[in-house]
Amino acid sequence: MFAEIITIGDEILIGQIVDTNSAFIAKELNTIGVSVYQITSVQDDKAHILKAFEQAGENADLVICTGGLGPTKDDITKHTLCEFFNDQLVEDKAVLRHVEELFAKYISTPISDVNRQQAMVPSKAVVLQNEFGTAPGMWMNRNNTVYISLPGVPFEMKALIKNHVIPKIVSEFKRPHILHKTIVTYGTGESALAERIADWENNLPSFIKLAYLPSLGKVRLRLSAKGPDKLKLEKGINSAFDRLYDLIGDVIYGTEDEETLEMTLCKLFTRKKMTLSTAESFTGGRIAEQITSVPGASAYFKGSVVSYATETKIKILQVPEELIKQHSVVSEAVAIAMAQNVRKLLKTDFAIATTGNAGPKKGDSNADIGTVYIGIATPNECFALEFKLGNHRTRIVQKAVNKGMELLQKEILKM
Repeated sequence: MFAEIITIGDEILIGQIVDTNSAFIAKELNTIGVSVYQITSVQDDKAHILKAFEQAGENADLVICTGGLGPTKDDITKHTLCEFFNDQLVEDKAVLRHVEELFAKYISTPISDVNRQQAMVPSKAVVLQNEFGTAPGMWMNRNNTVYISLPGVPFEMKALIKNHVIPKIVSEFKRPHILHKTIVTYGTGESALAERIADWENNLPSFIKLAYLPSLGKVRLRLSAKGPDKLKLEKGINSAFDRLYDLIGDVIYGTEDEETLEMTLCKLFTRKKMTLSTAESFTGGRIAEQITSVPGASAYFKGSVVSYATETKIKILQVPEELIKQHSVVSEAVAIAMAQNVRKLLKTDFAIATTGNAGPKKGDSNADIGTVYIGIATPNECFALEFKLGNHRTRIVQKAVNKGMELLQKEILKM
């Protein structure tokens, strides 16, 4: 079963807002065995919308569109639906009562005729009540294709999808099962992974597909299985996963469905009753930000010194000025000193430090852009490693964050 998603609105096409609706809808559809054939964004133009509706009906069993259902003149989706379905707008009493109740309870301005127009819907539509807004969802049929129109406001759309659209699809359509499993690997590139698992990949069952999803120091491997027999899919995908762990278990850091690397660190540090501090230069507190994004991080994370300037490294972290002059601020020696000293300063078991040149200029060091040193201090030793992470500032920073947490996990696992 295939679906197409259409997002309506000039604000999407000019980049004023990011289309997050499509990603949410696609994910929800996937959980019930509906494959998304295509995602399309169109402008607030009747001819453009009509063309998109027509083409979508040729490709999909289900068309879900969002946007263009507000009370203003540029919201033309309902009128376009009427033209597409050779229909007319009629007043829905239940929607009108709902709109009036919303205004009476939550909106200080008086209800106007424009607001009451939200109760006008195509006569052929099955109305999907929007608990959180005035624009209802609408479910319509044409030539064995279902068209569903939803408001573009994300929290309204999400409630309609979860409470009305998904249950109705499940009750009215027979669908295949779609299963996904994803593992996350760190420290090994996509091509190197592909070489290690080539024979395994070539021998996957025909109903299982593998996708490589590389990003900034990590590669996700996603297995997808699709078919009518759920038990067969589960057994096949689990068996394939077990064989994959045997091949590359040394670089696997968990499954995407279970946890991120920062969540894994939280569990490890909490279980071992150990503590962590960070001293960050070019990463600007990004490691601390990711660590503290996990509930419970306060049990082990004691704090961070963002020593972005050389002066801060000297005055706060007590990195000797002579050491910096001798080796440069971007160096193995300075990374080690930063890690050692923040560990002492905040009295923690472990510490991680970053110093590097993310560009676009070299700053206080002559190190090439992309040169990074990551220092790790443990109860037993302190060391720093050099990395060359390219020439794109944002990617350099995030790669270093990922690499730092990867190194940290390796060290705490030794304890």
